Amino acid sequence: MEIIDKKIRTNFRAYIFQSLLATLTILLILLFMDVTVHITIIAVLGSSAFLVFTRPRAYGSHPRPLIGGYVIGIGVGTLFYHLSQLPEMMSLPVSANTVFIVFAALSVGVAIFCMVVTNTEHSPAAGLSLGLVVTSWSYGDILFVMGAVLFMAVLRQLLQPVMIDLM
Repeated sequence: MEIIDKKIRTNFRAYIFQSLLATLTILLILLFMDVTVHITIIAVLGSSAFLVFTRPRAYGSHPRPLIGGYVIGIGVGTLFYHLSQLPEMMSLPVSANTVFIVFAALSVGVAIFCMVVTNTEHSPAAGLSLGLVVTSWSYGDILFVMGAVLFMAVLRQLLQPVMIDLM
């Protein structure tokens, strides 16, 4: 097993270019989001940037799963967040923390199910559904996330002819 990928010898510029694209994308995101408050959301977008810029030809990097996965992750995450906040949930014979944990886990499972059924599998978006249940957010944050995802999708489409799968 080699420590350094063999392909780097013939594709050094692509490795640098695509790594810089991911870096600049995340830099733009970090400039506009509060890192300390939205760490889960930022981490999920970092995972998507990794996928989009290291494996641009992989199915999960295509616009349908990238955008569709986030739409599902956001929809399911916000649904389970709001369900977890219902007053009826606090009257259950378990602790509030247990209710919270159950809804967080359900959000991931339901998001995965919806993604595989609709052929929009993007694994970081399942993480976003979890993040929306366990962290604070606003609808402005969600719009920002969708803008960042659309930005990545457009960049991938425009630069796909010059990008290679690095993995």
